[in-house]
Amino acid sequence: MKLKFAAAFLASAIAMPAHADVLIDNVTGITMDADGKVKRFEALVIDDDGKIAQVIERGQERPRTDYREDGEGRVMIPGIIDAHAHVMGVGFGALTLDLSDTNSLEEALDKIRTFAAENEARPWILGRGWNQEKWGLGRFPTAEELDSAVSDRPVYLARVDGHAGWANSLAMRAAGITADTKSPSGGRIEKLADGKTPSGIFVDAAEQLMNAAVPAPRPIERDLAFIEAQKVLHSFGITAVADMGTTIEDWQAFRRAGDNGSLTLRIMSYAAGPDQMTLISGARPSLWLYDDKLRMNGVKLYLDGALGSRGAWLKQPYSDDPHNNGLPLMAPAQLRNVLVRAAQGGFQPAVHAIGTAANAEALAAIGEIAESFDGDRRWRIEHVQIVDPADLPKLAEHGIISSMQPVHQTSDMFMAEARLGEDRLEGAYAWNTILEMGGRLAFGSDTPVESPDPFAGFAAAITRSNAAGEPFGGWRATERVTREQALSGFTADAAYAGFAEGRFGRLLPGERADFVLVDVDPLLATPEEIRGTKVLETWVGGQKVYDAD
Repeated sequence: MKLKFAAAFLASAIAMPAHADVLIDNVTGITMDADGKVKRFEALVIDDDGKIAQVIERGQERPRTDYREDGEGRVMIPGIIDAHAHVMGVGFGALTLDLSDTNSLEEALDKIRTFAAENEARPWILGRGWNQEKWGLGRFPTAEELDSAVSDRPVYLARVDGHAGWANSLAMRAAGITADTKSPSGGRIEKLADGKTPSGIFVDAAEQLMNAAVPAPRPIERDLAFIEAQKVLHSFGITAVADMGTTIEDWQAFRRAGDNGSLTLRIMSYAAGPDQMTLISGARPSLWLYDDKLRMNGVKLYLDGALGSRGAWLKQPYSDDPHNNGLPLMAPAQLRNVLVRAAQGGFQPAVHAIGTAANAEALAAIGEIAESFDGDRRWRIEHVQIVDPADLPKLAEHGIISSMQPVHQTSDMFMAEARLGEDRLEGAYAWNTILEMGGRLAFGSDTPVESPDPFAGFAAAITRSNAAGEPFGGWRATERVTREQALSGFTADAAYAGFAEGRFGRLLPGERADFVLVDVDPLLATPEEIRGTKVLETWVGGQKVYDAD
C-alpha cells in the first residue's frame, strides 16, 4: 500500500501543470505585515512564479487573472513553519513501529508483539515513541521484558525524545554488548541491580553502540520515508521546516526529490555535526535550491540529553536522582572550536540545550565568540527548556534565537516538577520572559518526538495548559504568549530563524505563495477550537499539495 501511494504521489507531483496567474478569492485572510502586525485581507493574486503578486483587502478591485479559485470564505493563514523537526524521523516513524500512543508497559509489549507478527520478513523490529514516565513505570523497561514480546529477532526502539534506546537481548548480542562494555563519554549504559549486567537501555551517546549494529536503510527506503514525511507534514498545514540533524543520506533523499519534481516541502537543513556539514555543503552554506525549497543553513550540535531520560545537564543534581547532574555531551573547548569553525564558514549553529548547565554553557560560548564575527549571525539555541533565571537576560544578547517547542511544556510540566522540584522552575519554558527581555522566539514541535500538529502547539503557547485543560489557568501562566505572537512564532519568526525572511513565512507581495486553508480563525477561536482545527488545504508556491477531501 505504501509503495502504491508513493508511486501515485510522485506521478501527481511531476504532472502538476505550469504556473499561471491565479486569483485566490473570497477568503478570510490573516498574515503578519512587515512590522509584525496582523493584517487581514480577502484575496491573493499569485504570479506564474508561484509568488504573491498582490494582497487584496476589503473593498479593493480584483484584477483579471488566468484562473480564479473560490476560497468559499474559509480562513487562510501563512503556511506553517516548524522551526525544529526531524523530517526523516517523521517518515520512518510512519513506516515502522510507533509506541507514542501506548499508556503502559503491557500495552506497549502487546503492540510490539503484534507488529512483529505482522512483519515476519523484517530482520529487525525497529521503532520509537516509548515513554516510561507516561506509562507510570517509575523506572526504565528492560531487555528481559522486551524479550517476552519478541525473542526471535533483534529489537531496538528509540525513546520518545530520541535520547535513549531500548534493546532486547538479541539486539545487544548483535551489537556486541556485554557486561564488560563501558559507557562512552556523554552516554550511559543502564545496568541491572547487580551493577554489571546491561539492562537494555542506552542513553544519549551510548545509543551509538546500538545504532552501529542496526541495518542502514537503502536509498529507495529513504525516498519512500521522505514521501511519507511530506504527506504527514502537509496534512498538518506545514509548508516548511528546519530539519535538525540532516545527514548526507537525508540530504541526498531531499536532492533526489528535488531533481524528480516531487519536493513539495521547504527544508532549512542543519547538518548532523560539523563533519556532515562540510561533507554536504563544503566550505559555505548551500544556495537556495529548487525555488527556495532546500538550503543547507548550518549545523546542529548537542550539549546535553533530555529531561525524561535524566540526560539534561543541570547545575544542581536532579531532585529525584540526587547523584545525577545529567550528561554534558561536548567539552567547553570542543563547543567553542565548532562554533568558530561554523561561523567562519558562514554556517548558522543550532545548539541543543535543555538543562540549566547546558543553557549556561551555550550562552557563555556564544558570548565569548560573537564579538569576533561581524554581521547578522542569529545564533540558535534549541529547546531552551530549563534556564537559570540569572541567565535569562543573556538570551536577548547577540541576536540569539530561542527555538522552542510549546508542546514540550505541556508534555513535560509534571515530570519537570518531579525532576527539579517547584523551587527550580522559575526559568522553565520562559517564553514571555524571553520576549519581554528583548529575545526572539521561533516555535516548532520537535516531531516525531511530539506530534507535528502546530495547532496543539499554538493552543499550548497561549494557555500553558494541555488538551485536558490541566492545570486550570495554565502552568506558570505568566509565561503565556499572545495569539499574535504564537502565530508569528510558527510563521514569520520561524522563517527569520532560518534566514528565510522575504522568501516565505508571510503572505506579502514578493514572497512565496505558501498558505493553509483552515476551518477556524486562530486569533478568535477558543483554545479548544484551535486544538481541533481542521486543515482543509495546504499550498506551497501557489500549488496545492494537500486537500482534506
